[in-house]
Amino acid sequence: MAKDVDKMISALSARKVPVATLDNKWHKLFTKVVKTDEVKEYEQKLNELLRKQGRINNEIKEIKRVKKELMDEIVTLMDDNEGQEKVDRNKQLINDCNDKIDSYNDDLMEMPKEIAEVNKQLMIHTMETCYDELKENEKGIDELAKWLAEIRVELKKNVVRKQEYEIANQEIYSYMHDIFGAEVVDLFDMKYNPSDNPIKKE
Repeated sequence: MAKDVDKMISALSARKVPVATLDNKWHKLFTKVVKTDEVKEYEQKLNELLRKQGRINNEIKEIKRVKKELMDEIVTLMDDNEGQEKVDRNKQLINDCNDKIDSYNDDLMEMPKEIAEVNKQLMIHTMETCYDELKENEKGIDELAKWLAEIRVELKKNVVRKQEYEIANQEIYSYMHDIFGAEVVDLFDMKYNPSDNPIKKE
């Protein structure tokens, strides 16, 4: 299995792989395949990272909005000598905003790498799960194909047997008719009549 995993990693590295849990086709895949515990584990990890990334981006937007309000307020207070204390306080708050934005940006720089790694692991487990399902399905297909082949052979044999019975009955009825006559044959309430059961030539 280790060699198979290496091949999967190599194949995944050679192409741009979408973020699994954001891909509708990935979700559709698991309407046909049952998720393993490993798939569920990495799906959860990936979703947590994506949510964290979304929260950080929203925090940065909110901080930038607050920062802009503080800067606008400073501009309006520039000509007001009595507002210097508030200007100084706003400048300190702006510095705090910058520090938070820098910190969040540091986190964001690492996140694509983390997301890509977890996504790769999720894709590997997805491929393993799907290949296992394919192999199991192939096994079922082979078994059913063998069963159908046997049934076809048996069906052909039974068609021949049926024809043999029909021919035998036709000949027996004909001989009895010739020997005993129609009136006598009718007395035995013969259910078989060649005209009712014509032999079908296959």
